[in-house]
Amino acid sequence: MAVPKRKMSRSNTRHRRSQWKATAPALVACDRCHQPKLGHIACPSCGTYNRRQVLSV
Repeated sequence: MAVPKRKMSRSNTRHRRSQWKATAPALVACDRCHQPKLGHIACPSCGTYNRRQVLSV
C-alpha cells in the first residue's frame, strides 16, 4: 500500500482540491405548472408526477 513519504503542504492540498467542483442540479419544467423542479421528483408547487396528482398541495 502506498504511503506518502512527506507531509503535503496546505497550499498543495488546497490547490489539488480546487478542482473538486460541485455541479448544479439539473432542473426541468413541470408539465402542468411549468415551474422548475428536479427530474424524477414530484413537483413541489403543484404536487404532480408523471402527469398524475400524487401530493396534496
